Amino acid sequence: MKAKYVNPFTDFGFKKLFGEEASKASLIDFLTSLLPETNIVDLSFKDKEKLGQTDMDRKAIYDIYCEDNQGEKIIVELQKAKQNYFKDRTVYYSTFPIQEQAQKGEWNYKLKAVFCVGVLDFTFKKKVKLGKGEVMHTVQLKDQKNQVFYDKLKFVYLEMPHFIKTEQELETRLDKWLYFIKNLENFQNIPDIFKDEIFTEAFDHAEIARYSLEERINYEESLKIYRDLKGVIDTAFDEGRMEGEIKGKIEGKIEGKIEGKLEGKIEGKIEGKIEVAKALKESGVPHHIISKSTGLSEKEIEKL
Repeated sequence: MKAKYVNPFTDFGFKKLFGEEASKASLIDFLTSLLPETNIVDLSFKDKEKLGQTDMDRKAIYDIYCEDNQGEKIIVELQKAKQNYFKDRTVYYSTFPIQEQAQKGEWNYKLKAVFCVGVLDFTFKKKVKLGKGEVMHTVQLKDQKNQVFYDKLKFVYLEMPHFIKTEQELETRLDKWLYFIKNLENFQNIPDIFKDEIFTEAFDHAEIARYSLEERINYEESLKIYRDLKGVIDTAFDEGRMEGEIKGKIEGKIEGKIEGKLEGKIEGKIEGKIEVAKALKESGVPHHIISKSTGLSEKEIEKL
């Protein structure tokens, strides 16, 4: 059955649901359920491309970058497939909202909070695993007694494959949002649990039939990219093929070269010995001397 609603894990779908002025109410509701310590009344979208201090510095491009009514900065990143150093990237991204708060002249270094949210369509490889059905990693700077040392920088990662609750098991507002994101593409009708205004609007923004022809083309392209990326990268990581195949190819080439050289040398030496033995035999040199000189047995020499 053809999908009625967009896939939220596509760049197009995620932007439609949370990254436009028309869908701001959905983003506020989602972030409020995810970050209860905030008091988000309104949000303003900011430039998603942040440049370093010089032209030589690397830049950061966010999926969503916004500021709430209290001046707190919030980055929201959708990550469709496993990526080396993804945690490093989010830490790096967090430095831009911090640095841009610097003020010229006299300044006491007081900062507004920065929140980084990662919605992940994969799971981390880690030693400490989440409990069954747990989805959220909350990361902050803590001291040696495991007490929060600095409460103005917070990272939240949502491992969406771990979300396994059914409609009947949903308890919190965040549960509903996670269920919405995880299952949206499979819905044909709006479930009863999503009848309030915020979710009704979210379904409206997600309905493919409401899009213009250009938007539908853009969505199909975004969906193709998502599926191709997931099919190649995630499968390779999950089955260990990416590392294994590369390693195997390298090892195969090395072994092939070594084996080829050895075989070539051995074959060359044997052929050379045979030619020497033939020449000595034709010159009338006794077989036992030829054998001693070439390493060939006297029987082998007799057959030449």
